[in-house]
Amino acid sequence: QVQLVESGGGLVQAGGSLRLSCAASGRSFSSTQMGWFRQAPGKEREFVATITSSGGRTNYVDSVKGRFTISRDNAQNTGSLQMNSLTPEDTAVYYCAVSFYYRGTDYNFYEYWGQGTQVTVSS
Repeated sequence: QVQLVESGGGLVQAGGSLRLSCAASGRSFSSTQMGWFRQAPGKEREFVATITSSGGRTNYVDSVKGRFTISRDNAQNTGSLQMNSLTPEDTAVYYCAVSFYYRGTDYNFYEYWGQGTQVTVSS
């Protein structure tokens, strides 16, 4: 079992920044692939970014490349998503998730999820 708690969401103007955090507890966080996903109203949940267990490899959806940065601190059992140059299209509930077995971007295969944090970007 892994428990995940996101924080850091909020309301920001277009062009602004937010930093989301994900605090993990339970089984070995350092053995997991971690991902950030988001879900806007009326839309399917989508992949935003993933990071390997060691932090050595990252992957981003094209729409956030160059603006978002995923990172993790295994010693602190935390992950984060730094979001810059936000646009209204980034408005969604953001979730962190981890998997002990899966290394891809399909949210269906991530075993553990946080409760989500709302990010709203005003124009």
